Amino acid sequence: MEYNSDFKYDLLTSGLIGETFIHRLLENKKIEVKNEEKISSITGNFYIEYECRGKMSGLATSEADFYAFKLSEERAFIISTLELKQKIKELVKSGKAFANIKGGDSNLSTGVLVKIKDLL
Repeated sequence: MEYNSDFKYDLLTSGLIGETFIHRLLENKKIEVKNEEKISSITGNFYIEYECRGKMSGLATSEADFYAFKLSEERAFIISTLELKQKIKELVKSGKAFANIKGGDSNLSTGVLVKIKDLL
C-alpha cells in the first residue's frame, strides 16, 4: 500500500480494511465475554475456569468461537477459543501459567491463572 499521511485517506483505505476484517472475523460467531476489569486491573492476571464442583466447565466445555475479556470501558482482549486453549497449555507447560488453582465463588472452581501480558 502506498504511504499517505492524510487521515481521511487512511480511514478510507486501511481503516475500512481493518473494520471489515473484524466484522468478518466475528460475524455469526459465539463469543464468551468475561468481565475481568476489577480484579485483572489490580493483579495483571486472568483466572480461566475449566472445572467446577468436580465437573468440567468454563473453557473445557465452552461452545464459544471466541473469548472476549473486558479489561475496562475502553479495552477488551479477544482471542479464539482454540488459540486460548493452545496458548494456556503452552504457558502451563513452560511454567508461566499455573493450573489447578482454586477460585470462583467459594473456591468451588478450578482453573488456570495466567498473566494478561503472556496471552497478548
